Amino acid sequence: MAEGAATLLETIERDTGADPQWSVLWLHGLGADGNDFVPILPELVRRDWPAMRFVFPHAPVRGVTINNGMRMRAWYDIRDFDLANRADEQGVMESVAQVGALIEREIARGIPASRIFLAGFSQGGAITLAAGLRRREPLAGLVGLSTYVPAAGSAGAALVEAAKSQPLFMGHGTQDPVVPFAAGEQSAAWMRQHGFEVEFHRYPMPHSVCAEEIRDLGDWMSRRLAAG
Repeated sequence: MAEGAATLLETIERDTGADPQWSVLWLHGLGADGNDFVPILPELVRRDWPAMRFVFPHAPVRGVTINNGMRMRAWYDIRDFDLANRADEQGVMESVAQVGALIEREIARGIPASRIFLAGFSQGGAITLAAGLRRREPLAGLVGLSTYVPAAGSAGAALVEAAKSQPLFMGHGTQDPVVPFAAGEQSAAWMRQHGFEVEFHRYPMPHSVCAEEIRDLGDWMSRRLAAG
């Protein structure tokens, strides 16, 4: 884990203005890369927001068991379609450490943890939730889209008390064939039961994002930015 934390992932960065005072780390899904969510910025970013730095890391390339061992960008191996056994725990922890290293880089660049959002879609969302549970220095907020809490049966043991102060936005498609809607709903309930303030939205879509979801996320972020 220490080795993973020492190796900074390659990233794509987009600043919305000079001298950013806030950062957003956005984690893509399985088989995609950091380019995947760059196009949503014109839809998401509001004119009245302060200057922000969006950081889109590329996950490491690894073999994925359910895809016949094919090598692709993945935050962890997927061993089974069953959500309870889906996530490779060692891979999850390596990615949590690598994301932690990117957060530390933002802090070193002058953005405090309290002004950093961590967001992710699908696999990236699972890493967002796993990392969020462990945050001793709370972030401005967590965003999990079309995702689930990995290894929920044992995740509670990793929960840090300070982490509970991080607000969480979750969105999920009711027609999602990859991460079933029920799994997203149950994960939101799990986070609430463990002390998180969760705003959960459902959308009539498959395993994707939609304009309504980006609008709702923008509204939620606006409130967080105003509070910060």
